Amino acid sequence: MFASDPSKNIAIPKLPKEIEFLSDIALNLWWTWNPRGKNLFKLINPYLWKESSHNPIKMLNALSPEDIAALAEDETFMKEYQYVHALFRDYMQDSRVYAEEEPLPVAYFCAEYGLHHSVPIYSGGLGFLAGDILKESSDMGLPLVGIGFMYAQGYVRQVIGSDGWQNGANETIDKDNAPIERVLDENGNHFTIQVPFIDPPVYTSVWKINVGRVTLYLLDTDVEQNDPWDRGISSHLYVPDMNQRLRQQIVLGIGGYRVLEELGIKYSILHLNEGHPAFALFERVRSFIEDEKMSLEEAIKKVKETSVFTTHTPLQAATDVYSFDMMSNYFRDYWQRLGLSKDQFFSFGINPDAPNAGFNMTVLGLKMCHQRNAVSKKHSEVTKEIWKDVFAMDDKENVPIEYVTNGVHIPTWLGDELTRTYDKVLGEQWQHLEDEEAVWSRVEEIEAEKIWNMHYTNKVRLVNFVRERVRQKWSNEGIDPLVAMAEGVMLDPDILTIGFARRMTSYKRPNLILHDLERLEKIVNNSDRPVQIIFTGKAHPSDNPGKKMIQNIFKVAQNPRFKGRIAFIEDYGEEVAKYLVRGVDVWLNNPEIPMEACGTSGMKASLNGTLHFSGLDGWWPEGYTGENGWKIGEETSDDTRDANAIYDTLENEIVPLFYRRGKESFPKAWAEKMKKAIMSISPHFSARRMMKDYLEMFYVPISKKIKE
Repeated sequence: MFASDPSKNIAIPKLPKEIEFLSDIALNLWWTWNPRGKNLFKLINPYLWKESSHNPIKMLNALSPEDIAALAEDETFMKEYQYVHALFRDYMQDSRVYAEEEPLPVAYFCAEYGLHHSVPIYSGGLGFLAGDILKESSDMGLPLVGIGFMYAQGYVRQVIGSDGWQNGANETIDKDNAPIERVLDENGNHFTIQVPFIDPPVYTSVWKINVGRVTLYLLDTDVEQNDPWDRGISSHLYVPDMNQRLRQQIVLGIGGYRVLEELGIKYSILHLNEGHPAFALFERVRSFIEDEKMSLEEAIKKVKETSVFTTHTPLQAATDVYSFDMMSNYFRDYWQRLGLSKDQFFSFGINPDAPNAGFNMTVLGLKMCHQRNAVSKKHSEVTKEIWKDVFAMDDKENVPIEYVTNGVHIPTWLGDELTRTYDKVLGEQWQHLEDEEAVWSRVEEIEAEKIWNMHYTNKVRLVNFVRERVRQKWSNEGIDPLVAMAEGVMLDPDILTIGFARRMTSYKRPNLILHDLERLEKIVNNSDRPVQIIFTGKAHPSDNPGKKMIQNIFKVAQNPRFKGRIAFIEDYGEEVAKYLVRGVDVWLNNPEIPMEACGTSGMKASLNGTLHFSGLDGWWPEGYTGENGWKIGEETSDDTRDANAIYDTLENEIVPLFYRRGKESFPKAWAEKMKKAIMSISPHFSARRMMKDYLEMFYVPISKKIKE
């Protein structure tokens, strides 16, 4: 039914027959988590690879026909190309499933996906979790398909002015210079559907991203058939206009469901990551009624039994709620088609704690999915408490919400040097067993000095990366010396380095360590044992308090009293994150308890040996052993008390341990603690463990019930 003419669905130069499969590798994000895949493209032209921001399609399009032809004559390149192609082919044909029982196919819906900076369709942690789930599903051979949005102008580049104020610059995705493809219809045209039940009609075209053996389909309303207002539905993430946001979520849930139907993609399990795509549940009811001739009651029952809902929010106020009038404008005909009355339809989204507030998308997910989960043990306790009235429960312990603690995709976030070392020490099959404690126990065999040297190399790379960004900014536009200092030009890889990289919002308390500047100055400027702090993170475009926090941090960084040892890196994203989690010594996290649902960045840092220093919120109560990092404060939050706890721990434990050298020329005790972090956290907070939890708790039981 669907065409696959590569000349129409991608913009990539014609390659010689000898290297024709290079396009297959470039158009599959498999290379992003395979070091030899990345290095293959770097081998083509290191300068263009850097200039393209590690985007193989953009780099190939920048090569001359003569340069491309020369690749087939380059013996060194050809040997590596043939080897990488063999690895890729073997991976794509691998029939192993790393699960005791393979589940039925799963459709995974999410509003954003963090996969790689060459496809900027993400905002933050929710997106990177979704991206890691797709990658791990590919590695495990799980039958999963993703649905999301192509945000043509959705990625906001953060630009910090000389006054420290965050400004935003929208970056338009160059769709013909990214590892994405048009889905084509039987006539070779860009596949486009009309989204059901929106009047006047709204159309969406469909793109796809190959994520190993998993396909992610992206909806794009920026098509000629739509009016300008409708073309903008998919232009930005989380649009502030509530009417447009509602339309966006109708397109994602109902339109996304219809896309899978039109493509003929069959699945048995629906997994919703947060409430944004929850309208897919209603569309699934409609499909069962009309296509499988079920009664309304039978259809609702089947949807509930075969759908999974993952919630990330720790606050009712953080959910999407739409007025009943707004909902009526779009769903009046829809609820009649389902055979529901207006009141019956609205009842699925009414929060009993605020029945007049409107239609709540999280409540819809909770009511229409019998499989529900929070994203950490701590978060499950919070989630049960805030939603217990939805289930008419007096005791939160009986609220039917489980938890699957998030995990991270180890091949994506692990540094290349550690990967190569593990291949030698743990055995080349270690990635097939990455959730096994016994495998990681062998990290103990790696010499502490080797661990430290690899880490120090990453520190140097981080500092050079930051300095190069400042140099480019200075050469492009010229900047004040105090701005250059604030952005990290004076960082030193030999100094104890603390990293704070989060979304800049009040509950994350990014400026907590700045609570007592006099005390902080003494810590930072200690002549024998200095400390430097790197901040980075974006505030939501409409979050002025978050922007003020950034401005405050930036002004402190500009202050000469701190001697350039406090820095703010602008435009936090996936590339910056990788340098930071591998290059800083300490990962600082101090949210207001219990506002952190999980917080996967600390996991990414820990698996690289960066030591976590965090409040007991999110995943850290499950991960902290007393030997693999440090904790901040108590079970509840207090700014003054917690700030003092940070200073005390720095002065009495962290700083002395880092600078303790003894007979060695490196901090041996620190490196031993790094090894404990790697061994204790890697197996338990990997995406492999997370996906096995989803399999055991939800996917396989649902599959068994369907097969009965």
